[in-house]
Amino acid sequence: ADPGAEVIALSPRTLVATNRFVCEICNKGFQRDQNLQLHRRGHNLPWKLRQRTVLLPRPGGDGSGAPRKRVYVCPEPTCVHHDPARALGDLTGIKKHFSRKHGEKRWKCERCAKRYAVHSDWKAHVKNCGTREYRCDCGILFSRKD
Repeated sequence: ADPGAEVIALSPRTLVATNRFVCEICNKGFQRDQNLQLHRRGHNLPWKLRQRTVLLPRPGGDGSGAPRKRVYVCPEPTCVHHDPARALGDLTGIKKHFSRKHGEKRWKCERCAKRYAVHSDWKAHVKNCGTREYRCDCGILFSRKD
């Protein structure tokens, strides 16, 4: 991992939240701040510009104040990605990691009963489940040729 990176530790609740950005007028939730801002205009509220954070020089860097890379650690203490040296490099990655490895598997395939914690994983599975069948010499059916 980049030693100059800013290590972000989000709570499990934040990592599984789907609508983190909530309208203060009607309590409608949005996955992205930009979508909330567009919605707020419908209430005739001003567009809220995000506060720019003050850029700090990177440790051991050139002192230019260039934006620091962010890395995300898993909140689960027993997880290998809890260690900042094994942090993940983007918010989507840490959210999917946390859900896949430590989250509730809420989506179930009705054909084969496999369960998934990430909706997109379930969706991709359901699309192909049972459509391809490869029979081994021993008689077992597989969904992939390899």
